[in-house]
Amino acid sequence: VSELCRVLRPGGRLILVAWTHRDLTEGEVELKPKEEKLLQRISQAYYLPRWCSVNDYISLITAKGLGGIKRDDWTQNVARFWPAVIASSFRPSSILGLFKSGWSTLRGALVMPLMIRGQKKGTIRFGLVTATKAPAAAGQESPWPSIDQMSTMSQQPVVKS
Repeated sequence: VSELCRVLRPGGRLILVAWTHRDLTEGEVELKPKEEKLLQRISQAYYLPRWCSVNDYISLITAKGLGGIKRDDWTQNVARFWPAVIASSFRPSSILGLFKSGWSTLRGALVMPLMIRGQKKGTIRFGLVTATKAPAAAGQESPWPSIDQMSTMSQQPVVKS
């Protein structure tokens, strides 16, 4: 998140979509042990860092000074993703390719049902967060070209020397 916020141009919009764990409820300080175990198994198979929630992302983005934060939960919109991936893996060419690609890919394929289980139990969510970086201060030039500048740059003839 730090790097996303750093390279985002002043006045630019950040759009972040990610598989996350559920937000903690009031009074909770961590996920339930079964939820943590599920997420750890998935992380090991896919070589993922520790999971976080949409609220965690919002805290990180807020700490970097972005505003106008909006969020949405797209879990239901992507509910058919993992079942579709699993179904497509049963084609003969996919099975052969899976075994040819090695153990790490095979291990990832075997963990796909855990993603489905996590979604069904509400542990795994698919979150969207958008935020806006403040415009450059008056008198401070942005290091990034504006949309208008980019459109005129693309219209300028290329001069070969």
